[in-house]
Amino acid sequence: MLRARDAMDRAYAQPLDVPALARVAHLSPAHFARTFRATFGETPHRYLQRRRVERAMSLLRETDRSVTDICFEVGFGSPGTFSRTFRDIVGRSPRAYRKEAGRAADTGAATAAGVPTCFTMAWLRPHL
Repeated sequence: MLRARDAMDRAYAQPLDVPALARVAHLSPAHFARTFRATFGETPHRYLQRRRVERAMSLLRETDRSVTDICFEVGFGSPGTFSRTFRDIVGRSPRAYRKEAGRAADTGAATAAGVPTCFTMAWLRPHL
């Protein structure tokens, strides 16, 4: 399971499917999907979506690239699917997230000086 999750973390922007991930874990696709959910608390598809959205959040905060460019870079096939998934996971649209992240940075609210990166990443991770 960890090998499959690591593969998803490394290649999140690539097209991944359950049969390919199941081969990495040396399981049948159905058993892989059940075991992944039991182990990590979400389906492989949802984990991959969340991983892509986490990367998109970072790009929205740190770059001026368009939302469409970010959508395709993190592995989504269409801006509509990206926006809908982003809103489901984060609670607001990618544009609204970028606007709020920029406002927080302007006021100094997003400063994490002295805070270990692992805590910052855990805090910023979208919760379902």
